[in-house]
Amino acid sequence: MKAFIERAWQDGHIVMWCLWPLKILYAVVTSVRRFLYRCGIKRSYSLDVPVVVVGNLTVGGNGKTPVVVWLARLLKQQGLNVGIISRGYGGEHQIPTVVLPTTSVALCGDEPMLIVNQTGCLMAVGRDRVATGRLLIDAAKSQGKPIDIIISDDGLQHYRLKREMEVIVIDGKRRFGNNHLLPMGPMREGKWRSEHATLVINNGGDCHYNEETMTLEPSELRFVASNETVELDAVKQYEVVAMAGIGYPQRFFDTVRELNISMSKQVSFSDHQPYTAEMLTELVNDKQCLLMTEKDAVKCQHFAGEHWVYVPVDAKLTLAAKQKIVERLKEIL
Repeated sequence: MKAFIERAWQDGHIVMWCLWPLKILYAVVTSVRRFLYRCGIKRSYSLDVPVVVVGNLTVGGNGKTPVVVWLARLLKQQGLNVGIISRGYGGEHQIPTVVLPTTSVALCGDEPMLIVNQTGCLMAVGRDRVATGRLLIDAAKSQGKPIDIIISDDGLQHYRLKREMEVIVIDGKRRFGNNHLLPMGPMREGKWRSEHATLVINNGGDCHYNEETMTLEPSELRFVASNETVELDAVKQYEVVAMAGIGYPQRFFDTVRELNISMSKQVSFSDHQPYTAEMLTELVNDKQCLLMTEKDAVKCQHFAGEHWVYVPVDAKLTLAAKQKIVERLKEIL
């Protein structure tokens, strides 16, 4: 069903027009909600430090996590102590929780653990982003390393949290699908929303006006169990089964092809899918290699097989994208 809906959103399937009344209802509810926040009837809260929100206009995987990592590294290069907050989808946490390298992935979620591993930043997850941000600030102070700025992973439509900067990520290939709001289309808000962003990032497609190009470049492959690097040619010696439990699995499979790795099978899981050893070991035999994303790898490192390998990716953006962030930083700090 999910696959059919995603195809219908992209192809403009006629059955989507049956959802037109629900789209109108969604548009009215979200418009009223924005109006209430704008007028101060619903209250927005500021944190003690500036907040940068990285979000998207559509549902599904657009490449936000690599952007959060890129942005955190950029801000650290500017001499800032960076904190990161996230909803922590897929995690079992019930209250705002600080994420440490030793935290269980089941508790905090897969993306937060990946971000902590790649950035080394202090991070917290929670449904209430205001409370989560305050927890993060207090935790940093208790460690004697006050936070200078917070990145919110997702939360573009979470108007309860005030922000000084917004970064919007667009899937360059799928863009906005049929350009309709939910549930008739994939859009959470209209395209007009990007006009207010400091930076609009186009992930892997032809840029439109005021967008900056981002590419996801794979780095050295690593064994899931040990995190040690493995040569690409060594992986190619095996029959490869590729799996991905991300918002848009096809992007990963395309990356594998670009590495000239032949796949005997492609297995897609739902985003934030929890894994068990039994679930994944039945995908391959002892003579096959199981190839996955880094987001998947953080969830199965403790039971990974000998020939399980993941593909790390890094976001590469234009100099103009960096300059837009730095110039905005000068204004808000």
